[in-house]
Amino acid sequence: MLTVTSVNVNGLRAAAKKGFVEWLAATEADVLCLQEVRAEPHQLPDEAGAPDGWHVVHAPAAAKGRAGVSLYTRREPDRVQVGFGSAEFDTSGRYVEADLPGVTVASLYLPSGEVGTERQDEKIRFMDEFLAYLKDLRRRAAADGREVVVCGDWNIAHQQADLKNWRANQKSSGFLPEERAWLTRVFDEAEGGYVDVVRALHPDVAGPYSWWSYRGRAFDNDSGWRIDLAVATPGLAERAVKAYVERAASHEERWSDHAPVTVVFGT
Repeated sequence: MLTVTSVNVNGLRAAAKKGFVEWLAATEADVLCLQEVRAEPHQLPDEAGAPDGWHVVHAPAAAKGRAGVSLYTRREPDRVQVGFGSAEFDTSGRYVEADLPGVTVASLYLPSGEVGTERQDEKIRFMDEFLAYLKDLRRRAAADGREVVVCGDWNIAHQQADLKNWRANQKSSGFLPEERAWLTRVFDEAEGGYVDVVRALHPDVAGPYSWWSYRGRAFDNDSGWRIDLAVATPGLAERAVKAYVERAASHEERWSDHAPVTVVFGT
């Protein structure tokens, strides 16, 4: 069995003070993918940034206090790679991968974007480069007899079922037609050839959502988005036996505006 959990922590130092440390101590995950860590390793308390029983790789952004991804694995990785060979994005704290026996696991924080701004242009540039990398990664993994799972905050809701207020967000970054079409390419057998594992296991439901705005009563009303994805090669996706969102019991018990997304793969 392999259990992989992914969560955007919305600042690990803040999350550590609000419940992340206790959650980490209780999790049964074998691999933990974090996004939006927003700290250098030396700025993190040991119980959050270098906990006992974990091998940890932090990939902070060159821009202080922004982005940042991390991988926590129970087993020491055979290989670690920060970035995906991009001159523009490899120091932006958005991608880290590691090889474990038979599987490459990765933590991704895709740019959020904002319509009509340079941030959206940056997001599109990232998407173009990253899809090319995903295709190459799948080819290399297949040649080595390996599977791949890329977990993280993809910052795109693929279908109407992936966000509550889809009608009001058709011109919003994260649900633009061109962004959704890009994810379709990731999942297209003739292109990326990857599988959205949570949707494959929950094909006919709204959500399950993994992000809720702190504004208003979005969490209480379950007015969320499903943007935290586990995207796997078909062979690994077929082994998925369970996938769920670890939604907090109440708004007050949240330690991030995202909830952990966990997938259990059988042998």
